[in-house]
Amino acid sequence: MRAGIAALPSDVVHLIAAGEVIDSLAAVVRELAENALDAGATRITIALSPEHWRIRVADNGSGMALADLKQAAAPHSTSKIRSSQDLWQLTSLGFRGEALHSLAQLATLEILSRSNNAEAGWHVTYDAQGIPLQVDPVAIAPGTVVIVDQLFSTWTARRQGLPPLAQQLRAVQTTIHQLALCHPHVTWQVRQNDRDWFQLWSGKTARHILPQILRDVQTGDLQELTLTVPNLDEDIKMIDVFTPSPLDSSTLYLLLGLPDRFHRHRPDWVRVAFNGRVVQMPELEQTLLAGFRQTVPRDRFPLCFVHLQVPPEQIDWNRHPAKSEIYLHHLAEWREQISNAIVQALRLSPINLTDTLYSQRTGTLLKTAEAESGYGSRRIQGAEAAGEAEGESVQNASLSPNALKAIAQVHNTYILAEHPGGIWLIEQHIAHERVLYEQLCDRWQLAPLEPAVILPQLTVAQVEQLQRLGLEVEPFGEQVWMVRSAPALLAQREDCPAALLELSLGGDLQAAQVATACRSAIRNGTSLTQQEMQTLLNQWQQTRNPRTCPHGRPICLTLEESSLSRFFRRHWVIGKSHGI
Repeated sequence: MRAGIAALPSDVVHLIAAGEVIDSLAAVVRELAENALDAGATRITIALSPEHWRIRVADNGSGMALADLKQAAAPHSTSKIRSSQDLWQLTSLGFRGEALHSLAQLATLEILSRSNNAEAGWHVTYDAQGIPLQVDPVAIAPGTVVIVDQLFSTWTARRQGLPPLAQQLRAVQTTIHQLALCHPHVTWQVRQNDRDWFQLWSGKTARHILPQILRDVQTGDLQELTLTVPNLDEDIKMIDVFTPSPLDSSTLYLLLGLPDRFHRHRPDWVRVAFNGRVVQMPELEQTLLAGFRQTVPRDRFPLCFVHLQVPPEQIDWNRHPAKSEIYLHHLAEWREQISNAIVQALRLSPINLTDTLYSQRTGTLLKTAEAESGYGSRRIQGAEAAGEAEGESVQNASLSPNALKAIAQVHNTYILAEHPGGIWLIEQHIAHERVLYEQLCDRWQLAPLEPAVILPQLTVAQVEQLQRLGLEVEPFGEQVWMVRSAPALLAQREDCPAALLELSLGGDLQAAQVATACRSAIRNGTSLTQQEMQTLLNQWQQTRNPRTCPHGRPICLTLEESSLSRFFRRHWVIGKSHGI
């Protein structure tokens, strides 16, 4: 017989609640690190002893007075909110008052803390109910140290159900990385088993943090953009510095890997954050992925991080115990804002390529040439510094209309162009392909075919595909079809039948536009006049995504003036070089 319904004992209730908040080593790190950030910490040190289920988190935040320390681990005790109305005005990472009490339930909990204006600190040990067991004065710098030992000792089944240790440590690392991106002003030092594991130095924005996380990313591979959004009905206005927005406005910070320099095999670095915390929001993640369509190669994914500082009344955090999911007001409007920001970031100072990926490859060629030339040199530090400063000025310069001047055509394939910052080499076919593709996206125009094109042996699926693209297709006998219209760019081409057959094989309108642009673009091996080269450069500079073709191939290779200067030793004093 089934037992009757009865109220759960309070200790069971608290244990269940604790297990929802603290479910892993990463959850402990997340909760304690967020408390440190709420306390204004600029340096956070984390020490892990996974085999002993021990975590120690120290910070240089504002610390706690003795009265607050005694109350800190009590159930639902917090300094963040006071009434139900405060739930809609949350400006802190923590607010539920559950983390420390949950840790007291699941482990041995100790806290050492000293407030900024106190002469000494206090060391408090808590029992399973969060009640202080022992209180002692302690010599400690201003800030807080939280020690969690023997985690899940009261719930051994949880330990057995957790993933392998290596996977747990990866989750800890990911948690810290995400917090560091959202709070770039903080320095993080992490130790494992009394050995240094990794550290992240503070920076002005996430652009200075990400290269420390992904070692194959350089600062020059990244573009960032900060927009302030007064409200969702007004136009967005660009600002230079990423600062927390006032409560009556929003801030959109976007950091992306330039598609011609960096992309990934998996969509593992498409991240969305709100008010200092990375969250799971598939709708916005799909918006980010869509923003890079036809700019990265097939089966590759962008690197993109967006951080929204939104008035608290537009977010409801009460969706998940870990606060990893939210309810967001005006979701459709935010998707549009993010899409527009991606377009603007890819066009901002377009193609002002710096001494990074391609220039490094060119630099390797220069070094090889130098080694084979039979002479060496000793670089003057001052000249190198001047060259670096020159490169920085190029990086910060915007590409104005007609900034490129066509000089020559190389192998009837590449256009050699002069730029105020150096020399650029542009592949003519894919540059023209980018121009045509964006024109087709703006205006997909069909033209009548005179005479009509006859295509035999089309399947029903092929006919339907052509019709979906807007083409007029009629039967013209047994398994023979007459096509009376075609994309305007293809209508006058001799290979129009082959192009139509290609379009019939599948794909959406966008795929058809890519195929049409590729087939219609200037072929490599085609000789161009000086004016034709200049016209193509002018058109290409004004495209929305000038870095890659619609297939994701890079369009431009740069050799900067600073590299030329170093190679030709323009810092040398000629008389001294001859021993005079």
